[in-house]
Amino acid sequence: MGSEPNRAAVLRKRIHIQGIVQGVGFRPFVYELAVANQLAGWVRNSSEGVFIEVEGPVGGLEAFEADLINRRPVLAQVDRVQITDIPQQGTRDFVILESAQVTGEFVLVPPDIATCAECYNDFTDPANRRYRYPFTNCTNCGPRYTIIRDIPYDRPATTMVEFPMCADCQAEYENPADRRFHAQPNACAKCGPALTAPIERAHGWLREGKVVAIKGLGGFHLACDATNGDAVRRLRERKRRSDKPFAIMAPDLAAVERCCEVSPADREALVSPRRPIVILPRRTGTAISDAVAPGNKTVGVMLPYTPLHHLLFERDGGRFEALVMTSGNVSEEPIVSREEELPRLASLYDEVLAHNRKIQTRVDDSVVRTFEGQVRVVRRSRGFAPQPVRLAFDMAPALGAGGELKNTFCLTKQSYAILSQHIGDLENLETLEFFHETLTHMKRFYRIEPEVVGYDLHPGYLSTRAALEMQGVKKVGVQHHHAHIASCMAENGLQEKVIGVSFDGTGYGTDGQIWGGEFLVCDFLGFERCGHLRYVPLAGGDAAVREPWRMALSYARDAFGPDVPDQLFARIDPRRRAVVGAMLSRSVNTVLTSSCGRLFDAVASLIGLRDETNYEGQAAIELEALAEDGVEARYGFEMNGDEVDLRQAIAEIVADVRKGMGAGKIAAAFHNTVIAVIVEGCRRTRESHGLEKVCLSGGTFQNFYLLRRAVHGLRQAGFEVYLHSQVPANDGGIALGQAVIAAEAARR
Repeated sequence: MGSEPNRAAVLRKRIHIQGIVQGVGFRPFVYELAVANQLAGWVRNSSEGVFIEVEGPVGGLEAFEADLINRRPVLAQVDRVQITDIPQQGTRDFVILESAQVTGEFVLVPPDIATCAECYNDFTDPANRRYRYPFTNCTNCGPRYTIIRDIPYDRPATTMVEFPMCADCQAEYENPADRRFHAQPNACAKCGPALTAPIERAHGWLREGKVVAIKGLGGFHLACDATNGDAVRRLRERKRRSDKPFAIMAPDLAAVERCCEVSPADREALVSPRRPIVILPRRTGTAISDAVAPGNKTVGVMLPYTPLHHLLFERDGGRFEALVMTSGNVSEEPIVSREEELPRLASLYDEVLAHNRKIQTRVDDSVVRTFEGQVRVVRRSRGFAPQPVRLAFDMAPALGAGGELKNTFCLTKQSYAILSQHIGDLENLETLEFFHETLTHMKRFYRIEPEVVGYDLHPGYLSTRAALEMQGVKKVGVQHHHAHIASCMAENGLQEKVIGVSFDGTGYGTDGQIWGGEFLVCDFLGFERCGHLRYVPLAGGDAAVREPWRMALSYARDAFGPDVPDQLFARIDPRRRAVVGAMLSRSVNTVLTSSCGRLFDAVASLIGLRDETNYEGQAAIELEALAEDGVEARYGFEMNGDEVDLRQAIAEIVADVRKGMGAGKIAAAFHNTVIAVIVEGCRRTRESHGLEKVCLSGGTFQNFYLLRRAVHGLRQAGFEVYLHSQVPANDGGIALGQAVIAAEAARR
């Protein structure tokens, strides 16, 4: 047996920690831990992470090392720890050193964090010096990503550099026993940011039914009283947003539960430090105006995530039940984050409540849903970005440029995939500028110069054009649906071949047609298309997306031939119908599509639910909301080779409509048919390729009626099913797949 170590012997160790360890109170935590274990040395931030040197008895060092990981701050993420023995120096004190820059190295930047319970107590306590101060924060909460200009994360490298701390704040900042020890955004009413108007004035504006532009963490919101139907409708008219749901902010969980059904997983998501918008089932008969989410069974709800938000709800005579909080932007443009941009919103608001803390990086609110007890990200932005997705393998520096709709981009370095916040739809110059502005910013943060860029095959996408214009990098075209499945694989740590089911609205296929109902066998090196929905003509390009009756006519003609039953389209202007009919007959201004999204559009129109849409996915969302529970029926289909033929299903749907069957039953039976197609398609692919793992990706899988039953059916059939959670299933997640595929192509 070996002898026990001399626990009184003095040693010195050097520790290098990588992960999210800046902006989360890590240095103060290390300081307190070292002092508690009577260790000497120092800790410092670096552009490589956090470095520590500690010296003392073996027993103290062992306790320090164990607690360093096990008791780390709740917001910290430790990915790598390297410990090296070094010579003793005989130092007696433990200190925090100034941060250091290391050329070419990087550190992970923390996301913005919602107000913690201790800070909430501070600004709601009349005896506290921060009582009602809207910018209260500490090492455990507050702005991070939105104020950081460069790394290491220190006050001079943030927009808070403009606010020198007063003596009281400086004393907190330098006191190891204080919660604000080295809290970079630390401030108070004496020395910190200030509002442009008293909070009480904002209360009055909202109470009067006005629309108020409110500057928050990552940009301006347009806010109004969610219980005031006139105010909500007025905001809709101004934003030209006739149907798309608005998000609301409620003061607390009790208020959320009065207007929505909230599961334990939903509750956890609502109160998490990320504070996303959580999509919840609506209750009927609540005080919330129906104009908030017209014709929708769900509503997006978030809780306050800054002191300013909390203070907005407090007013004489009670509190607001909920406020509409929608992004301060003109349709399809980025969120406004600077006062000089406000003229773009001049027609949308009545009053402004701003502040003088600059926003370095504009960031929208994140949107999530919960499924099987886990958060599923729908829009990845504030609170999530730029926290990386940790991969199961290292990668060369790469860029995934993303798609056109719901654009995000992805940078990779080592085993990190770093996705940008939600950029938006790349359909105008303003959003493209936001794309380039954010890419430049993040490349500087992470010291990344991509060696390869992955881009969508669609030649008209602005993200594709931006990628092709880049100099000095390899360029790899990545098929849209391959990127979807690779994204799901990457976040689930898969590298082997899988069956991929990629169902969405639009993706440019390798044959020049528009794909969107695809069964693939793929890995990061390539894919094989093993099945797809039968092609039908899409008449008029984007017009067919805005007018689902065009797809309904296309599917009906495919099922019945040119002699489509007239009563199906009696409500459509005969001249418009004749024009589209001629386009379909002569194949003029048409392209073939296998899109599942367009199939949903067609069925929504065939049953009389929606002939025109006002926002992306509206027909499919309303069709899901219409589907009745408890319906087991489905319609017929055939699988001929690699083609899924739904002509029988369309004919049966039309027959049910003509018989007067309830639209809810038809909608449910249609969903059940798509589910049966998914399960049967995977069975056939398993037979031909011997694969058991299935990845589901694409915007169609944001339909939870479909997702829930498809997952159940696949598992019953013996498949291992993998879903998205960290990145969206929609096009907001494809940049991850593009980056991984491009890096693998460059490596090989």
